[in-house]
Formats: sequence, structure tokens, C-alpha cells
Amino acid sequence: MKNTIKKFGVYAFFTSAVVFFLMLFLGKNLDFGIQEVLGYISIFVSLSFVFLGIKYFRDKENNGSVSFGKALIIGLTISLFAALAFGIVDTFYLININPDFPQQYLEYSLSNMKETLPANEFEIEKEKLINDMKKYGNPYFGGLIMFITVFMIGSIISLLSSIILQRKPKHI
Repeated sequence: MKNTIKKFGVYAFFTSAVVFFLMLFLGKNLDFGIQEVLGYISIFVSLSFVFLGIKYFRDKENNGSVSFGKALIIGLTISLFAALAFGIVDTFYLININPDFPQQYLEYSLSNMKETLPANEFEIEKEKLINDMKKYGNPYFGGLIMFITVFMIGSIISLLSSIILQRKPKHI
């Protein structure tokens, strides 16, 4: 089990980092909305190793069976690798590559809100968003939020994969 976690965890970690920078490079001139979709795609690509790791363990290392609990542990641990990579890479991005990202995203969000909200609601939401950005604009906090986001998605994928891939040992 440890070897499977290490192997697929490392795959998830490096895939997270590579896909993050690939999406960053390919999507740098795209709208923030499209970049957000590409970001979620990169998360799901990285977390595909959760399913693959559980399946590999069941089929190659555990004679075709895996309990729900063991599958869940494998999936959650692989998710931690992916989440850690995203947290590190996002913090690096916010510190070294685009420290102006929070301000750029704030301006983008405000322009979208201005188009969709009535004037009085816009002013209320604008104040809330500006205050939130002051609280959460720290790059380390951004990395933590990314870590938590990826791990939560990974937890759901781990749970679903564990349900799908669990299999009791065959008795002869």
C-alpha cells in the first residue's frame, strides 16, 4: 500500500505542478472565467491518480480486492500529494510570477458584478469583496486556500473511487 501511495502520490504531485504551469502558459491571454475552468480541469487531471492508484493497488498488489477503508486511505493520501503541489505552486505563482493577481482578479470580479447587479447591491457587494481581498490577499493564504480546495475535491473523488473500486476477496 505504501509503494502505491508513494508512486501515485508522486505522479499526482508532479502532474499538478506541470499542468498548473502548462495551463498558466497556454492560458495567459485568456479571460479569467476560461482560466478558472482550465484550473479546475488541471485539478481533476491531477486527481485522476486517486482512482488509478486505488485501482492499481486492488488489481496489481492486493489480488483483485480492496476494502472501502483501505481504498479511502489510499485515495486521501494521494489527494494530499496533489493538494500540496497545488498549494506550493500557487504560492510561488502569487509571490514570484504574478503578485498583482489578487488586484487583477478583484477588478475582473467587480466589472462582472457591476454588469449583473443593481447599483445599490453592487456597492454593498463591492465593499464586501474589497474587505475580503484585504483579508485574504496574502499569497500564503492563497496557497492554503488552493491546498484546501484541491484536497476537498480529492476527498470527494477518493470517496467515490472507494465506493466504485471496493471489492471483497474471492473465496475458492
